Amino acid sequence: MTRIDQKFAALRAEGKKAFVAYIMAGDPDLAASLALMKGLPGAGVDVIELGMPFTDPMADGPTIQLAGQRALDGGQTLQKTLDMVADFRKGDQMTPVVMMGYYNPIHSRGVEKFLADAKAAGVDGLIVVDLPPEEDAELCLPAQKAGLNFIRLATPTTDDRRLPRVLQNTSGFVYYVSITGITGAAAAQAGDVGPEVARIKAATDLPVIVGFGITTPEAARQIASVADGCVVGSAIVREIGAGKPVADVLAFVGSLAAGAHGG
Repeated sequence: MTRIDQKFAALRAEGKKAFVAYIMAGDPDLAASLALMKGLPGAGVDVIELGMPFTDPMADGPTIQLAGQRALDGGQTLQKTLDMVADFRKGDQMTPVVMMGYYNPIHSRGVEKFLADAKAAGVDGLIVVDLPPEEDAELCLPAQKAGLNFIRLATPTTDDRRLPRVLQNTSGFVYYVSITGITGAAAAQAGDVGPEVARIKAATDLPVIVGFGITTPEAARQIASVADGCVVGSAIVREIGAGKPVADVLAFVGSLAAGAHGG
């Protein structure tokens, strides 16, 4: 079992929902993002999604795009992102870390080297948004062989014919994108999300976590109530982009986590 599998098993045993937080590695700078990452578990975060900055983040809205640009302008690289995870692991061997981003930087590094380095650093899973199931042999299957979960996204346009293909080699959890379009573009609605989560859960035993469009503790509570948990990214990154101190960002994350956990 990976840390992700263990975390969801523990949450299930406690009857709790998962709160997943996304931050961009190197935003606003390496030191601040590392401090933020180290503070996330104490703020109630169950799984950390760590963004890999990329020059052409086509699935992301302006908030995440700007975060990636700030990180790249500050000299963030894939190696520095892996080093962040390794540093984080010195003080935390329990919290799952999922690296999220695009395939180009991984391909440039070399799949075999990247997977070995990611595993050694303490990465638990990958979300690579521009590799469809038809390309599973490229990264998904090698990642699973290396002991990393490969987490796939399902969307409102993933119909019953497409869903089995999406789920086929997915592990860890299924990330349900609650709205069509880019990150940070609209608000998720529990009434819309609930039936879709139920449809996915009928086809898999994996936890279903909902992301996109969750910006408040109340929204986190409502969405988590109809799924196995929720992801917040843009709302947290917006606080970072506004220049808030790490302590203030963590306080905001704590309020979202409390919402997701039913508070």
